[in-house]
Amino acid sequence: QVQLVESGGGLVQPGGSLRLSCAASGSFVRLNVMGWYRQAPGKQRELVATITNDGATNYVDSVKGRFTISRDNAKNTVDLQMNSLKPEDTAAYYCNAEALMHWGLRYPYWGQGTQVTVSS
Repeated sequence: QVQLVESGGGLVQPGGSLRLSCAASGSFVRLNVMGWYRQAPGKQRELVATITNDGATNYVDSVKGRFTISRDNAKNTVDLQMNSLKPEDTAAYYCNAEALMHWGLRYPYWGQGTQVTVSS
């Protein structure tokens, strides 16, 4: 089993910054792709950014140039630095990780979500 715990959400004015963090714990061999997703009220959950365990990143077009994803493989953490925030970034943000388990299978895990609200 893998637990993902997010932190860092909150209320910020347009143009402001927030940093989300996610820490993974449990029994696994390693974490493969880690990422952040978000879900606004009435909308489907969407991918925001992903990062592989060798550092390759991918972003949804709407956040390119504003958000930066990073990870620390030794600490099993993934962060999302969000700059130049816009009201349309308002959503619940979820951490996701694919874990390679000791019996050789891979499973996706989700955090409980952290709310980001961008409003003046």
